[in-house]
Amino acid sequence: MSRLTGPLTVGGVIGDVLDMFTPSVKMTVVYNSNMQVNNGFELMPSAVTEPPRVEVIGGDMRTFYTLIMTDPDAPSPSDPTEREYLQWIVTDIPGTTSNSFGSELVSYEIPRPYIGIHRYVFALFQQKGRQTVLPPPSRRHFNTRQFTQYNGLGLPVAAVYFNAQRETAARRR
Repeated sequence: MSRLTGPLTVGGVIGDVLDMFTPSVKMTVVYNSNMQVNNGFELMPSAVTEPPRVEVIGGDMRTFYTLIMTDPDAPSPSDPTEREYLQWIVTDIPGTTSNSFGSELVSYEIPRPYIGIHRYVFALFQQKGRQTVLPPPSRRHFNTRQFTQYNGLGLPVAAVYFNAQRETAARRR
């Protein structure tokens, strides 16, 4: 288990969402310009209401990427009957830049974990140049593996996830 994929395996991301892969680029995901997503860290839903800035480091301007964000624990981790719930898709992200230059295929949806602790997974896939990536028919029952296979994206080149749970009034203080 590598240092980069170990936390994804321990957190069940590799297995529930992704197959084992070898990271080939570095991806950073930052909310509100100062909250970087780190594997397994908890973020409050109230802090992730706007799409994050996603940067690809180690690519080049001739390489394009697709970013997928899903919740594999919907509606609850003990009964994930909507696994995976699609939160966001951005395509045509040029290497060495942020997602503000990509094309939003499925708009960002605010994480809303109602029951239990949910994982929110960001997976980055290298495209074969600029290509047409077709949108899925629904956010519910999304399947990252099937979607990437259908669109010819292959294995991920980077991934990261955070945990979130429903905020109560006492937790927000």
